[in-house]
Amino acid sequence: MSEPASATADATLAAWRAVYDRKRPQEYGLATREQAAGKSGLEMFQAMLAGELPAPPISQTLDFILVEAEHGRAVFQGRPALAHYNPMGIVHGGWFATLLDSALGCAVASTLPAGKTYTTAELKVNIVRPLSDKVPFVRAEGRIIHGGNRMATADARLTGADGKLYAHGSTTCFIFDGP
Repeated sequence: MSEPASATADATLAAWRAVYDRKRPQEYGLATREQAAGKSGLEMFQAMLAGELPAPPISQTLDFILVEAEHGRAVFQGRPALAHYNPMGIVHGGWFATLLDSALGCAVASTLPAGKTYTTAELKVNIVRPLSDKVPFVRAEGRIIHGGNRMATADARLTGADGKLYAHGSTTCFIFDGP
C-alpha cells in the first residue's frame, strides 16, 4: 500500500526546507572575470553550489536559489513571500516569470563551453494557479530541448512540494561569445 498523498507532500516539503537551509548562499554578488575564466556554464553553477562563487544578487532580492545543476538541467527553489505580492493579494506574475526564466536560462547555460554565454530572446509563461505565502516553497525545473551553436530552447515547470503545477514556461535563447 502506498503512502497517503499528504504524507508524501509533507516529506517532500521537509526535504525542500532542509535543502533551502543548507544551500542558502552566504555571499551574493558577481563572479570576477578571473573567477569565471575558463569555466563552462556547468562549472560556474557547480562552483556556486559549492559556495566557491557568489550567488547573483537577484537570488537574495527575490528569495530563490539554485539547488541543482547538471548538463541540460537546472533547478531553482523559491519562497513566495508578501514582498512578492501584487495589488490583488497574490504573488506577482513577474516573480513566476523570473524564477522560470532562471531555470530555463541556466538549463541552456549548463550546456555551454567556456567563453560562450546566452541571453533570453523569448520567454513564454503560463500561470495555471495562483501562489501566496501559504505555499512555503516552489521549485522551477528547466530542461534543455535543443542546443545549437546560435540558438537554444528549453522548457520548465514550477511545482509545489505537493506536486501541484503552478506554472510552466519555455524559452528561446541566443548563444554568443562571452565578454
